[in-house]
Amino acid sequence: MRSGIDSHGYPARVPVARDPAARRRLTALCAAAAAALVAGVVIGAGTGGENQVSGERETGEPAGARDGTGERVVPKAELSLERAVGELLIMSFDGTEAPAYILRRLRDGEGAGVILFAKNAPDSDTLRSVTDSLQRAAGGGAIVATDQEGGDIRSVAFAAPEASQGTLARPDAAAQAAGEGARALRGEGINVNLAPVADVASGPGSVVAGRAYGGDPDTVPAMVAAAVRAHDDEGVAATAKHFPGLGAAGANTDDESVTVSSSRQQIEEGDLPSFRAAIEEDVPLVMSSHALYPSLDEEDIASQSSGVLGDLLRGELGFEGAVVTDSIEAQAVQDRSNVAEAAVRSVQAGNDLVLMTGSGSWNEIYPVLLERAQRDPDFAARVRDAAGRVAALKRRLGLQPAG
Repeated sequence: MRSGIDSHGYPARVPVARDPAARRRLTALCAAAAAALVAGVVIGAGTGGENQVSGERETGEPAGARDGTGERVVPKAELSLERAVGELLIMSFDGTEAPAYILRRLRDGEGAGVILFAKNAPDSDTLRSVTDSLQRAAGGGAIVATDQEGGDIRSVAFAAPEASQGTLARPDAAAQAAGEGARALRGEGINVNLAPVADVASGPGSVVAGRAYGGDPDTVPAMVAAAVRAHDDEGVAATAKHFPGLGAAGANTDDESVTVSSSRQQIEEGDLPSFRAAIEEDVPLVMSSHALYPSLDEEDIASQSSGVLGDLLRGELGFEGAVVTDSIEAQAVQDRSNVAEAAVRSVQAGNDLVLMTGSGSWNEIYPVLLERAQRDPDFAARVRDAAGRVAALKRRLGLQPAG
């Protein structure tokens, strides 16, 4: 956990437990507290239009609510459903200033944060001005994410790491590069990195060749684990991607629908070890793949499969952090539905954050998620569960959760 204030007015980094089991215990405490705060989200009557946000409601102590130590947790207020839905959404925008509508959504709790791209960050002064404005609007509670894998995949082009993952073949090199990158991002006000790539490239024809660490299923997991630790040491959340693995894919899901024909055994032995290693290091986020894996689910792509995200990632691998989709505007997603329906399917399957890389997608997604939650108690419960995981992530980063 991190507390205190840095020189920019944001939560300062303090040392965290290096032992994975200890970190999991700390995360469990945070998750329990977060779940108590969002428990019982009100499913009020009325339409709750996309710009309507209801205020906080005082609530009594729920029976049996206790944290990981057995102590009773007494929540002071519960999130409105409008705010709970907002906690699931990562937004984007064009230009080098955060538009008024982005700042309003952050103030009103209709978005958890943003993803920034190179178009938003031409230089350090501009980027810092943007991240400052986002945190002011969100009251210090904005998730600010970017893609900073290394090499050519750097949304903050002037920041480390200069080396791509594919040129790294040792854990110490992976740790050094990841640490340098995370430290640079933290200095610019970015708190989530959508890296490392945890996929294991199957060969030169793999879509992640050059982006994934150089090695095989026996050597890549140690590098992924090292990168996760390095991010954590710098106070930035790492994201292991793209679950359950894109190493055998020959095309990018951003561009077309992709089927990974690997057998269940091939996935278990070739793809999952890297994700297991990341989870053992208490990685805060895992990104779900938009590819179809028939040996795991014959009908639904991984990001929309409760079998992949629930049974495999949560159940078999024991992941307790937040699951974020790959870009909801990916062609592999749009080949199946519009972005609003895809967001519903993604949340229902087990994603906690919907990554919107299109500046107009919020207008389609937010009202549809809210309407579905208002009429479907089971979906509302899934939203509450996701909002609780996002609250735990924010606390881990020293951010102010919604409420």
